[in-house]
Amino acid sequence: MTSSLSSPRRLAALGAVGLLMAACSSDSDSGASGSSASSADTSPAASATELDAPQPRIALTYDGGVLVLDGTTLEVVGDSEMDGFLRVNPAGDGRHVMVTTEEGFQVLDAGVWTDGGTSYAADPELTDRVFEAEEAGHVVVHGDRTVLFADGTGDITSYATDDLLDAEGLPETRTWESEEAHHGVAIELEDGTLLSTLGTEDERTGVRVLDASGEEVARNEECPGVHGEGTVAGEVAVFGCEDGVLVYDGEFTKLTAPDAYGRTGNVFTTESSPVALGDYNSDPDAEGYVLSAVTLVDTAADRLQVVPLPEGVQYTFRDLARGPQDEAVLLGTDGNLHLLDEQTGAVLASYPVVAPWEGPEEWQDAHPALKVHDGIAYVTEPAANAVHAVDLATGAVLATGELDVTPNEIAVVTG
Repeated sequence: MTSSLSSPRRLAALGAVGLLMAACSSDSDSGASGSSASSADTSPAASATELDAPQPRIALTYDGGVLVLDGTTLEVVGDSEMDGFLRVNPAGDGRHVMVTTEEGFQVLDAGVWTDGGTSYAADPELTDRVFEAEEAGHVVVHGDRTVLFADGTGDITSYATDDLLDAEGLPETRTWESEEAHHGVAIELEDGTLLSTLGTEDERTGVRVLDASGEEVARNEECPGVHGEGTVAGEVAVFGCEDGVLVYDGEFTKLTAPDAYGRTGNVFTTESSPVALGDYNSDPDAEGYVLSAVTLVDTAADRLQVVPLPEGVQYTFRDLARGPQDEAVLLGTDGNLHLLDEQTGAVLASYPVVAPWEGPEEWQDAHPALKVHDGIAYVTEPAANAVHAVDLATGAVLATGELDVTPNEIAVVTG
């Protein structure tokens, strides 16, 4: 291995905030206990507030920075001004967010964490810790490792996820080089095996497998336009292709789409289900970014099925997630949250949340986005400069945060 060193906004919280506090807690109601606890081992802050249970926080990008919101009240608790188009991904340790910048992956401390069974909250902080990367791209958390992919070089960096909780510097890392630079992604399995995409600046073709020593042991180049990844139950990996998906469970299996061009570009999985949810596009000449069907990939049955959505319901890559019962969750252009059965694609429930909306002209443009944590769907509504928390069990909007900025991308840390 190698070592790598390197003003609150206005918000109105609406709805049953007390209920949200219960819904967001793993064991009991979240809330300050009234005591302060020093956390010299895991916090750069001098002191932090002790909580009764883990409390999530939300990172939202906007044109000019990143907000951090309390996951219970949706109150803004931090605002870091930054230039350029920003992307955010959870670092996987329940506390930090990777902010994609021109320098690489910059670490945002959301200010909530659990240490020794006790949960804490402190002020968020945009740290000066940066995993340097040329054209920083995908962040993948699996098992106890976090993997970063640099599109500009094809370099892959991984580290033990919880090591980022150390207060100083960056954790010890392991690095690999791709054969050529490309917009790619990599997953590190629990035994140290690395799955990484193959491609060039002009095309992407498949996935290769490196063992724990870095030696290539397998590859498959039958996945044109490979993009998007996820790991389902049994540590089975799924990659999206322009003609289906590629599955790896110790060996490769190609599941072909029913259309000559049938692109799955984003994959959403859970550790408890063998089924992967994917987006689906059967028209390579389609204008815009809205889609009207999804894929359900049952890796146990080697089955890929395309499920058309109800008339008038479309979505983008930002509008898919998985629920607490492994159901598919989709935010439609009709303004509703739709819950779909993961086996059949049947609509289980539909809840009105936001006003009907249209797809973006460019994928980077702000448009509604969805993340789910602990039975709560967090939904952005850029047209109203708002974010909502929705109970997936009932459809109740538990809280709404009204912002002074237009939210774009969203990430959740668990506390």
